[in-house]
Amino acid sequence: MYKADTIRIGGKGLVRSVTLGGDAPIAVQTMWKQPLREDTLAETVRKIAELEQLGCDILRFAVPDAPSAEAFVKLTRITPMPLVADIHFDYRLALRCMDGDAAKIRINPGNIGTEERVKAVIQKAQDTGTVLRIGVNTGSLPADLRNRMEEEMQAGREADEARAAALVEGACREAAFFETHGFKQYLVSMKASSVRETVLANELFAQKSAVPLHLGVTEAGPLVSGIVKSTLAFSKLFEHNIGSTIRVSLSDTMENELIAAREILMECGKRQGGIRLVSCPRCGRNGFDVHGFVERWQRRLFAEKKDITVAVMGCVVNGPGEGKFADIGITGAENMVLLFKRGVIVQRIDVQGLSDSERNAAVDAVFEKELQSL
Repeated sequence: MYKADTIRIGGKGLVRSVTLGGDAPIAVQTMWKQPLREDTLAETVRKIAELEQLGCDILRFAVPDAPSAEAFVKLTRITPMPLVADIHFDYRLALRCMDGDAAKIRINPGNIGTEERVKAVIQKAQDTGTVLRIGVNTGSLPADLRNRMEEEMQAGREADEARAAALVEGACREAAFFETHGFKQYLVSMKASSVRETVLANELFAQKSAVPLHLGVTEAGPLVSGIVKSTLAFSKLFEHNIGSTIRVSLSDTMENELIAAREILMECGKRQGGIRLVSCPRCGRNGFDVHGFVERWQRRLFAEKKDITVAVMGCVVNGPGEGKFADIGITGAENMVLLFKRGVIVQRIDVQGLSDSERNAAVDAVFEKELQSL
């Protein structure tokens, strides 16, 4: 069974330390969706705290220019979240970001420039104790690897296999360059938009090296298709213990990326604890607004540290009967909303004649009280 080497990111200034690889839990990360600006750092810090409550272990920022690099440096000094600067093309931005308390720098060797520039990044990382991530993708492979990949596909090799092999070769070359310069505090990512290509590349690399791997299906798409692709790829790789940190890349919110990652890890047996939310899909028997309640409560519930099961059911067929396993549940029957614990009804709320907002307020207040009593 594959077991990655151990590295540690963060731990500088007020930034907390996170261990990757070895027997450490798989770390969850997401990527900031807007440009990073100095004039919004206070709001950014507030939002980071909310993401942490949802299970974010590491947060990555795009740093495409000097102003965003300056903002990144300042941000690393005012939040405990381990922050990653995502650098393309201009190696000087990587050097500047390491002047702060950056936990990690992601560079794409395929577009960062000459070996001397990569060497300068490595030297600064050694001096500052910053972890580096080698991020390889097929769009910026060296010319010889691109040519070989195209020749193999023309000769009949399956495209996913050819691209995966090229990704691994590119990653191994850069890893060897890092090792030649005595730098070992790094991890590797080989991301593709194809599930099969992603799985093949990471499996092949894991056969060659114990360097920790950052997993992700890049450009996975909107919420549903992105979660499907990520779940398929991660579950296959987790079977072989491959993966030290993950990101679910969605054309959606950071919050949904984190919730999806959390659920995938829990269902794959890679993370324990936290609230397990069970809700019915709703049907013509519906006596309770399942969708509305879940929408109001989902993020709040996933931020709770309680190790419990919550059931949200649309009618008395599913709850409390089928929801009797839940530590707490809620359902509806005619003009009543019912709260139950382990199958026993503990509260009945009469909502007859109430407006939607009044009903929601009444239901939420009782649910909050019963939740906190657990």
